[in-house]
Amino acid sequence: MTDEQPAGTGPQAAQRDPLSATAREPGGPAGVRNFRRDRRQKKLGGVCAGLGRHCDMDPVIFRIGLAVLSVTSGLGLVFYGFAWLFVPFDDEEENEARRLLSGRVDGQALTAVLFALVGCGVFLSLLNNGGALTFAAVLALLLAGAGYWSRQRGLTDPDPVAAQTVADAPPEAKAPPVAGAPSWWRDPIVKDGTHDGISGYFWGPEGVSVEYRPDPPHGRIRQGEPAAPAPRPKPRGPRWIGGSVFLTALLAGGLGTGLTWEDQALGTSLQTGLACALAVFAIGIAVSAFAGRTGVGSIILAVITALLLAGAAALPKDISTTWARTEWKPATAEQVRPSYELGTGIGTLDLSRAGPGKDRTVTTSAEMGAGQLKVIVPKDSTVKLNVEVGVGDIQLPDDRDRDVDIAPGKEKTVTLDPPAGSKDGGTLELNVKVGIGQAEVTRATS
Repeated sequence: MTDEQPAGTGPQAAQRDPLSATAREPGGPAGVRNFRRDRRQKKLGGVCAGLGRHCDMDPVIFRIGLAVLSVTSGLGLVFYGFAWLFVPFDDEEENEARRLLSGRVDGQALTAVLFALVGCGVFLSLLNNGGALTFAAVLALLLAGAGYWSRQRGLTDPDPVAAQTVADAPPEAKAPPVAGAPSWWRDPIVKDGTHDGISGYFWGPEGVSVEYRPDPPHGRIRQGEPAAPAPRPKPRGPRWIGGSVFLTALLAGGLGTGLTWEDQALGTSLQTGLACALAVFAIGIAVSAFAGRTGVGSIILAVITALLLAGAAALPKDISTTWARTEWKPATAEQVRPSYELGTGIGTLDLSRAGPGKDRTVTTSAEMGAGQLKVIVPKDSTVKLNVEVGVGDIQLPDDRDRDVDIAPGKEKTVTLDPPAGSKDGGTLELNVKVGIGQAEVTRATS
């Protein structure tokens, strides 16, 4: 042969190890290139670097896109966290999730879990923001489409003639072994599966026994004197930072809630404090991947904080942080306002002296975030009533059972006729809405 190839190269080597060849060359053959995280080009977990190699694109595009998705909707953190957990490195077969389930908890797996939890919390807090979610969906589709197009653009149909040539190629010629060759060169197994210790090839070097002895630190080692073992360094474990992370998160949550308690609604204030605490947990677990250790308790506290943040995001926006006792008592129908509102507390709307009058209609509404709202309607008026309670109880004049029945999503639409024999007192259209608490409607006795 005039053109020689070193052992381990050529088409046969590529056929023996297609995964490693694809990992070394981003433009590998179609159907072999799988999505794996890139250890060499990684900035954090290697997800964006792996996406760039998988789709034959600049990883910066994915880094910027996922960062924008993380800020606008939290989906970037969710995707990055789950990819970090379930996609292994290109030179490994075991992912972080498997290590975590087998009890080998380290900072990488904890950081990936926290990324996913924080992303879920941000996403749940933005469920009512249609504009942000629409933008995030469009951006995610654009990133996915660009990656798919780039990957398909780089794939070419294999040449059938070249493929057949590679398949029909004879095995590569191997050079004679050198001294110290493995035992299979001179000691083959015969057909019946036995070995007589004599059969071997007619050519090739004899087996050589090599004994390794390390060089002495000073001078020569005398015959029969064993070498002194090198002192093993005492391992220094990482410092526990779980307690510091918890105290810092508690302080950040209290500070965020306290600074917004007077000016914002209850839900907004709680969201601010819980978001600050969750951010501290995220930073603490991320730092523990490189400079310390945190226990499973930090992960549990982060999960609880994320769930509380989702619950705070679901609170009605009109629940205030101050408890008040308010009474509205218009004297005539002309003094009735179109709406009455109270954040948190006990409110009473007394319309007993504000009857519409004959052949007249008055419309008003009363809303409360949390607490008890009581409405007294005129004695001789027809009341067209619509009552909504998010979580709580509704009490009407015609209810014989006065027991409190708390349930979510209560709503009643009724018409309350005046007592028999009453004069025409007009019509009152009343809308009552309570977020959390009790709505009570009663009729005046005089």
